[in-house]
Amino acid sequence: MKKALVLGSEGNIGVPLVRHLRASGVEVLESDIKPGWREGYLMADINHPVDLLPAFDWGPDVVFLLSAIVSRVTCEQASSLAISTNLGGINNVLQMAKRVTARVVFFSTSEVYGPECDPMDEAISNPKPNNRYGLSKLLGEQLVEYETRAHGLKASVVRPFMVYDENEDLGDHRSAMIRFTTDLAMGRPIHAHRGATRSWLHVSDAVRAIEAAARLDEYAVVNIGHPDILPIGDLAEMIRAELKADPALIKVTDLPSRMTLKKRPSLDRMRDLLGVVPKVSLPDGVRLVTRRVQERLKSGERPS
Repeated sequence: MKKALVLGSEGNIGVPLVRHLRASGVEVLESDIKPGWREGYLMADINHPVDLLPAFDWGPDVVFLLSAIVSRVTCEQASSLAISTNLGGINNVLQMAKRVTARVVFFSTSEVYGPECDPMDEAISNPKPNNRYGLSKLLGEQLVEYETRAHGLKASVVRPFMVYDENEDLGDHRSAMIRFTTDLAMGRPIHAHRGATRSWLHVSDAVRAIEAAARLDEYAVVNIGHPDILPIGDLAEMIRAELKADPALIKVTDLPSRMTLKKRPSLDRMRDLLGVVPKVSLPDGVRLVTRRVQERLKSGERPS
């Protein structure tokens, strides 16, 4: 891989992925819907493919397709936008990638599995998502697979499980790791869902896996996550202890609708196909996040 186009370059995964690729010697063109005027950046919306033509004229070897409408809440509220972007927009990118024979790495989500899959195994699970976000991404995956099977597209799919980053946006729209840390550091209560279990993958390990997916010879769907799985209440306590926050700030509540209680991924393909084993342990990751969030709050940054 010499030239990579990163669609969704301004997001919480896109920013560290771009940084990782450039550090690896890859020439990168960034593109996102956010306005920007720097060299090597193109503002474009995947729903309007004409605006993406300069990016594909540039001749990328690989297209990392991270652009999407995300979150179960957003996709339920903006259902038409979610489907048009996460399916129609994806189709636009795939058609242009075929024209320049670029390989595509499609960034999906663990939400495609739904609550009936345990373990969440790429080879044997029958995904039945219970929210529109997961559904739209599963439909996107199926479109990618169809293009590889019927029209010769070179592509792979990654399904991330709870990726976190100490530098990601602060706010209620983020995952439990960053929300718990921010709220506890500010003396606010948090709500841990009763019986929920997750694994947590640091972004430095995630971007290694995403890059490795671009080197696969054959189409594959690959979970990326951490093998250590623990109750969400245990994560809350780890963060609380690191911050020395009041134990009474942790509240236990029932799982909201359209969420999956237990996420237990099979990670054999991540190890065997991508050659990636996570390096950042959860305790080390929690320390990274708590220290960095404290620094950011001290500097005056606040959740959006």
